[in-house]
Amino acid sequence: MPPSGTRLSKAMRYPARLYSATPAADFGPLTLKTCREAMVKDGLCRTHVNQQVGRIKRMFKWAVEQELVDANIWHALQAVAGLRNGKTEARESKPVAEEHVTMTLAHLSPTVRAMVELQLITGMRPCEICGMRPCDIDTTGNLWVYRPSHHKTEHHGHERAIYLGPKAQAVLKPILKSDLQTHIFSPAEAERARRNKMHADRVECGTPLSCGNVPGSNRERRPRRPPGNRCDVAAYRRAITRACDRAFPPPAPLAKREGETAVEWKARLTSAQKQGLRRWRDQHHWHPHQLRHTAATRLRKEYGLEAA
Repeated sequence: MPPSGTRLSKAMRYPARLYSATPAADFGPLTLKTCREAMVKDGLCRTHVNQQVGRIKRMFKWAVEQELVDANIWHALQAVAGLRNGKTEARESKPVAEEHVTMTLAHLSPTVRAMVELQLITGMRPCEICGMRPCDIDTTGNLWVYRPSHHKTEHHGHERAIYLGPKAQAVLKPILKSDLQTHIFSPAEAERARRNKMHADRVECGTPLSCGNVPGSNRERRPRRPPGNRCDVAAYRRAITRACDRAFPPPAPLAKREGETAVEWKARLTSAQKQGLRRWRDQHHWHPHQLRHTAATRLRKEYGLEAA
């Protein structure tokens, strides 16, 4: 059982929840398959389930390397094959329709909107777009080249080059910074821009500064969670989720009522309604990784499999 307050990875939450009292020496293929079935039941897509199962196997491989468990346990877990397309009840991950993305853009902040547009054009990974810096982009030619300082396959010795054409350059040029080491997509700058817009809207509507708060008067001097200088992948995904909620509100019986707290909303919904809300979100919500899938599908259709 992990210590209280320990934050587990998504892969290890299932063994910890189902087999917290089971010794590692007794964790075998059948228990791993039970964890996999729980992932499928929770609605995870097939490829994601296979990734999480692979992480559990690698955790046991590390334990064997540290001589914490017997090697036979890890070898036995290798017998659990991955879920195959068409041979399982797990849902398939699908690319998000570009029309769906367009409807969501109106509900995103300018910073996140630019990130979505750039990812849809280039098909780069969410972590690569969050880590973009001007110093990583070669702007000398007509075709810009972005080489991330860190990427997924760098430990294999692979070089990662992302080409930025005219459409991508049009998105980046207004937000490129003179400081080459700072991140292009900064939550701190996005928050300042939001506050400045609120102040400008107040001036336009004619409200004098003597009525109500003046800029900076109601800010916390030491906020518990100040905005950072680099966008986080999880925060990027949450921003898209909130925009999907606004762009595609669920039907009235399932939606949150005006003045209702989140706790009251969840308590009001029946189990059948919660399942219906889950299905609605599965159909109308999308996440950053699907943009990469959408871009690859478009590139394959226009330029072939090799280009994609």
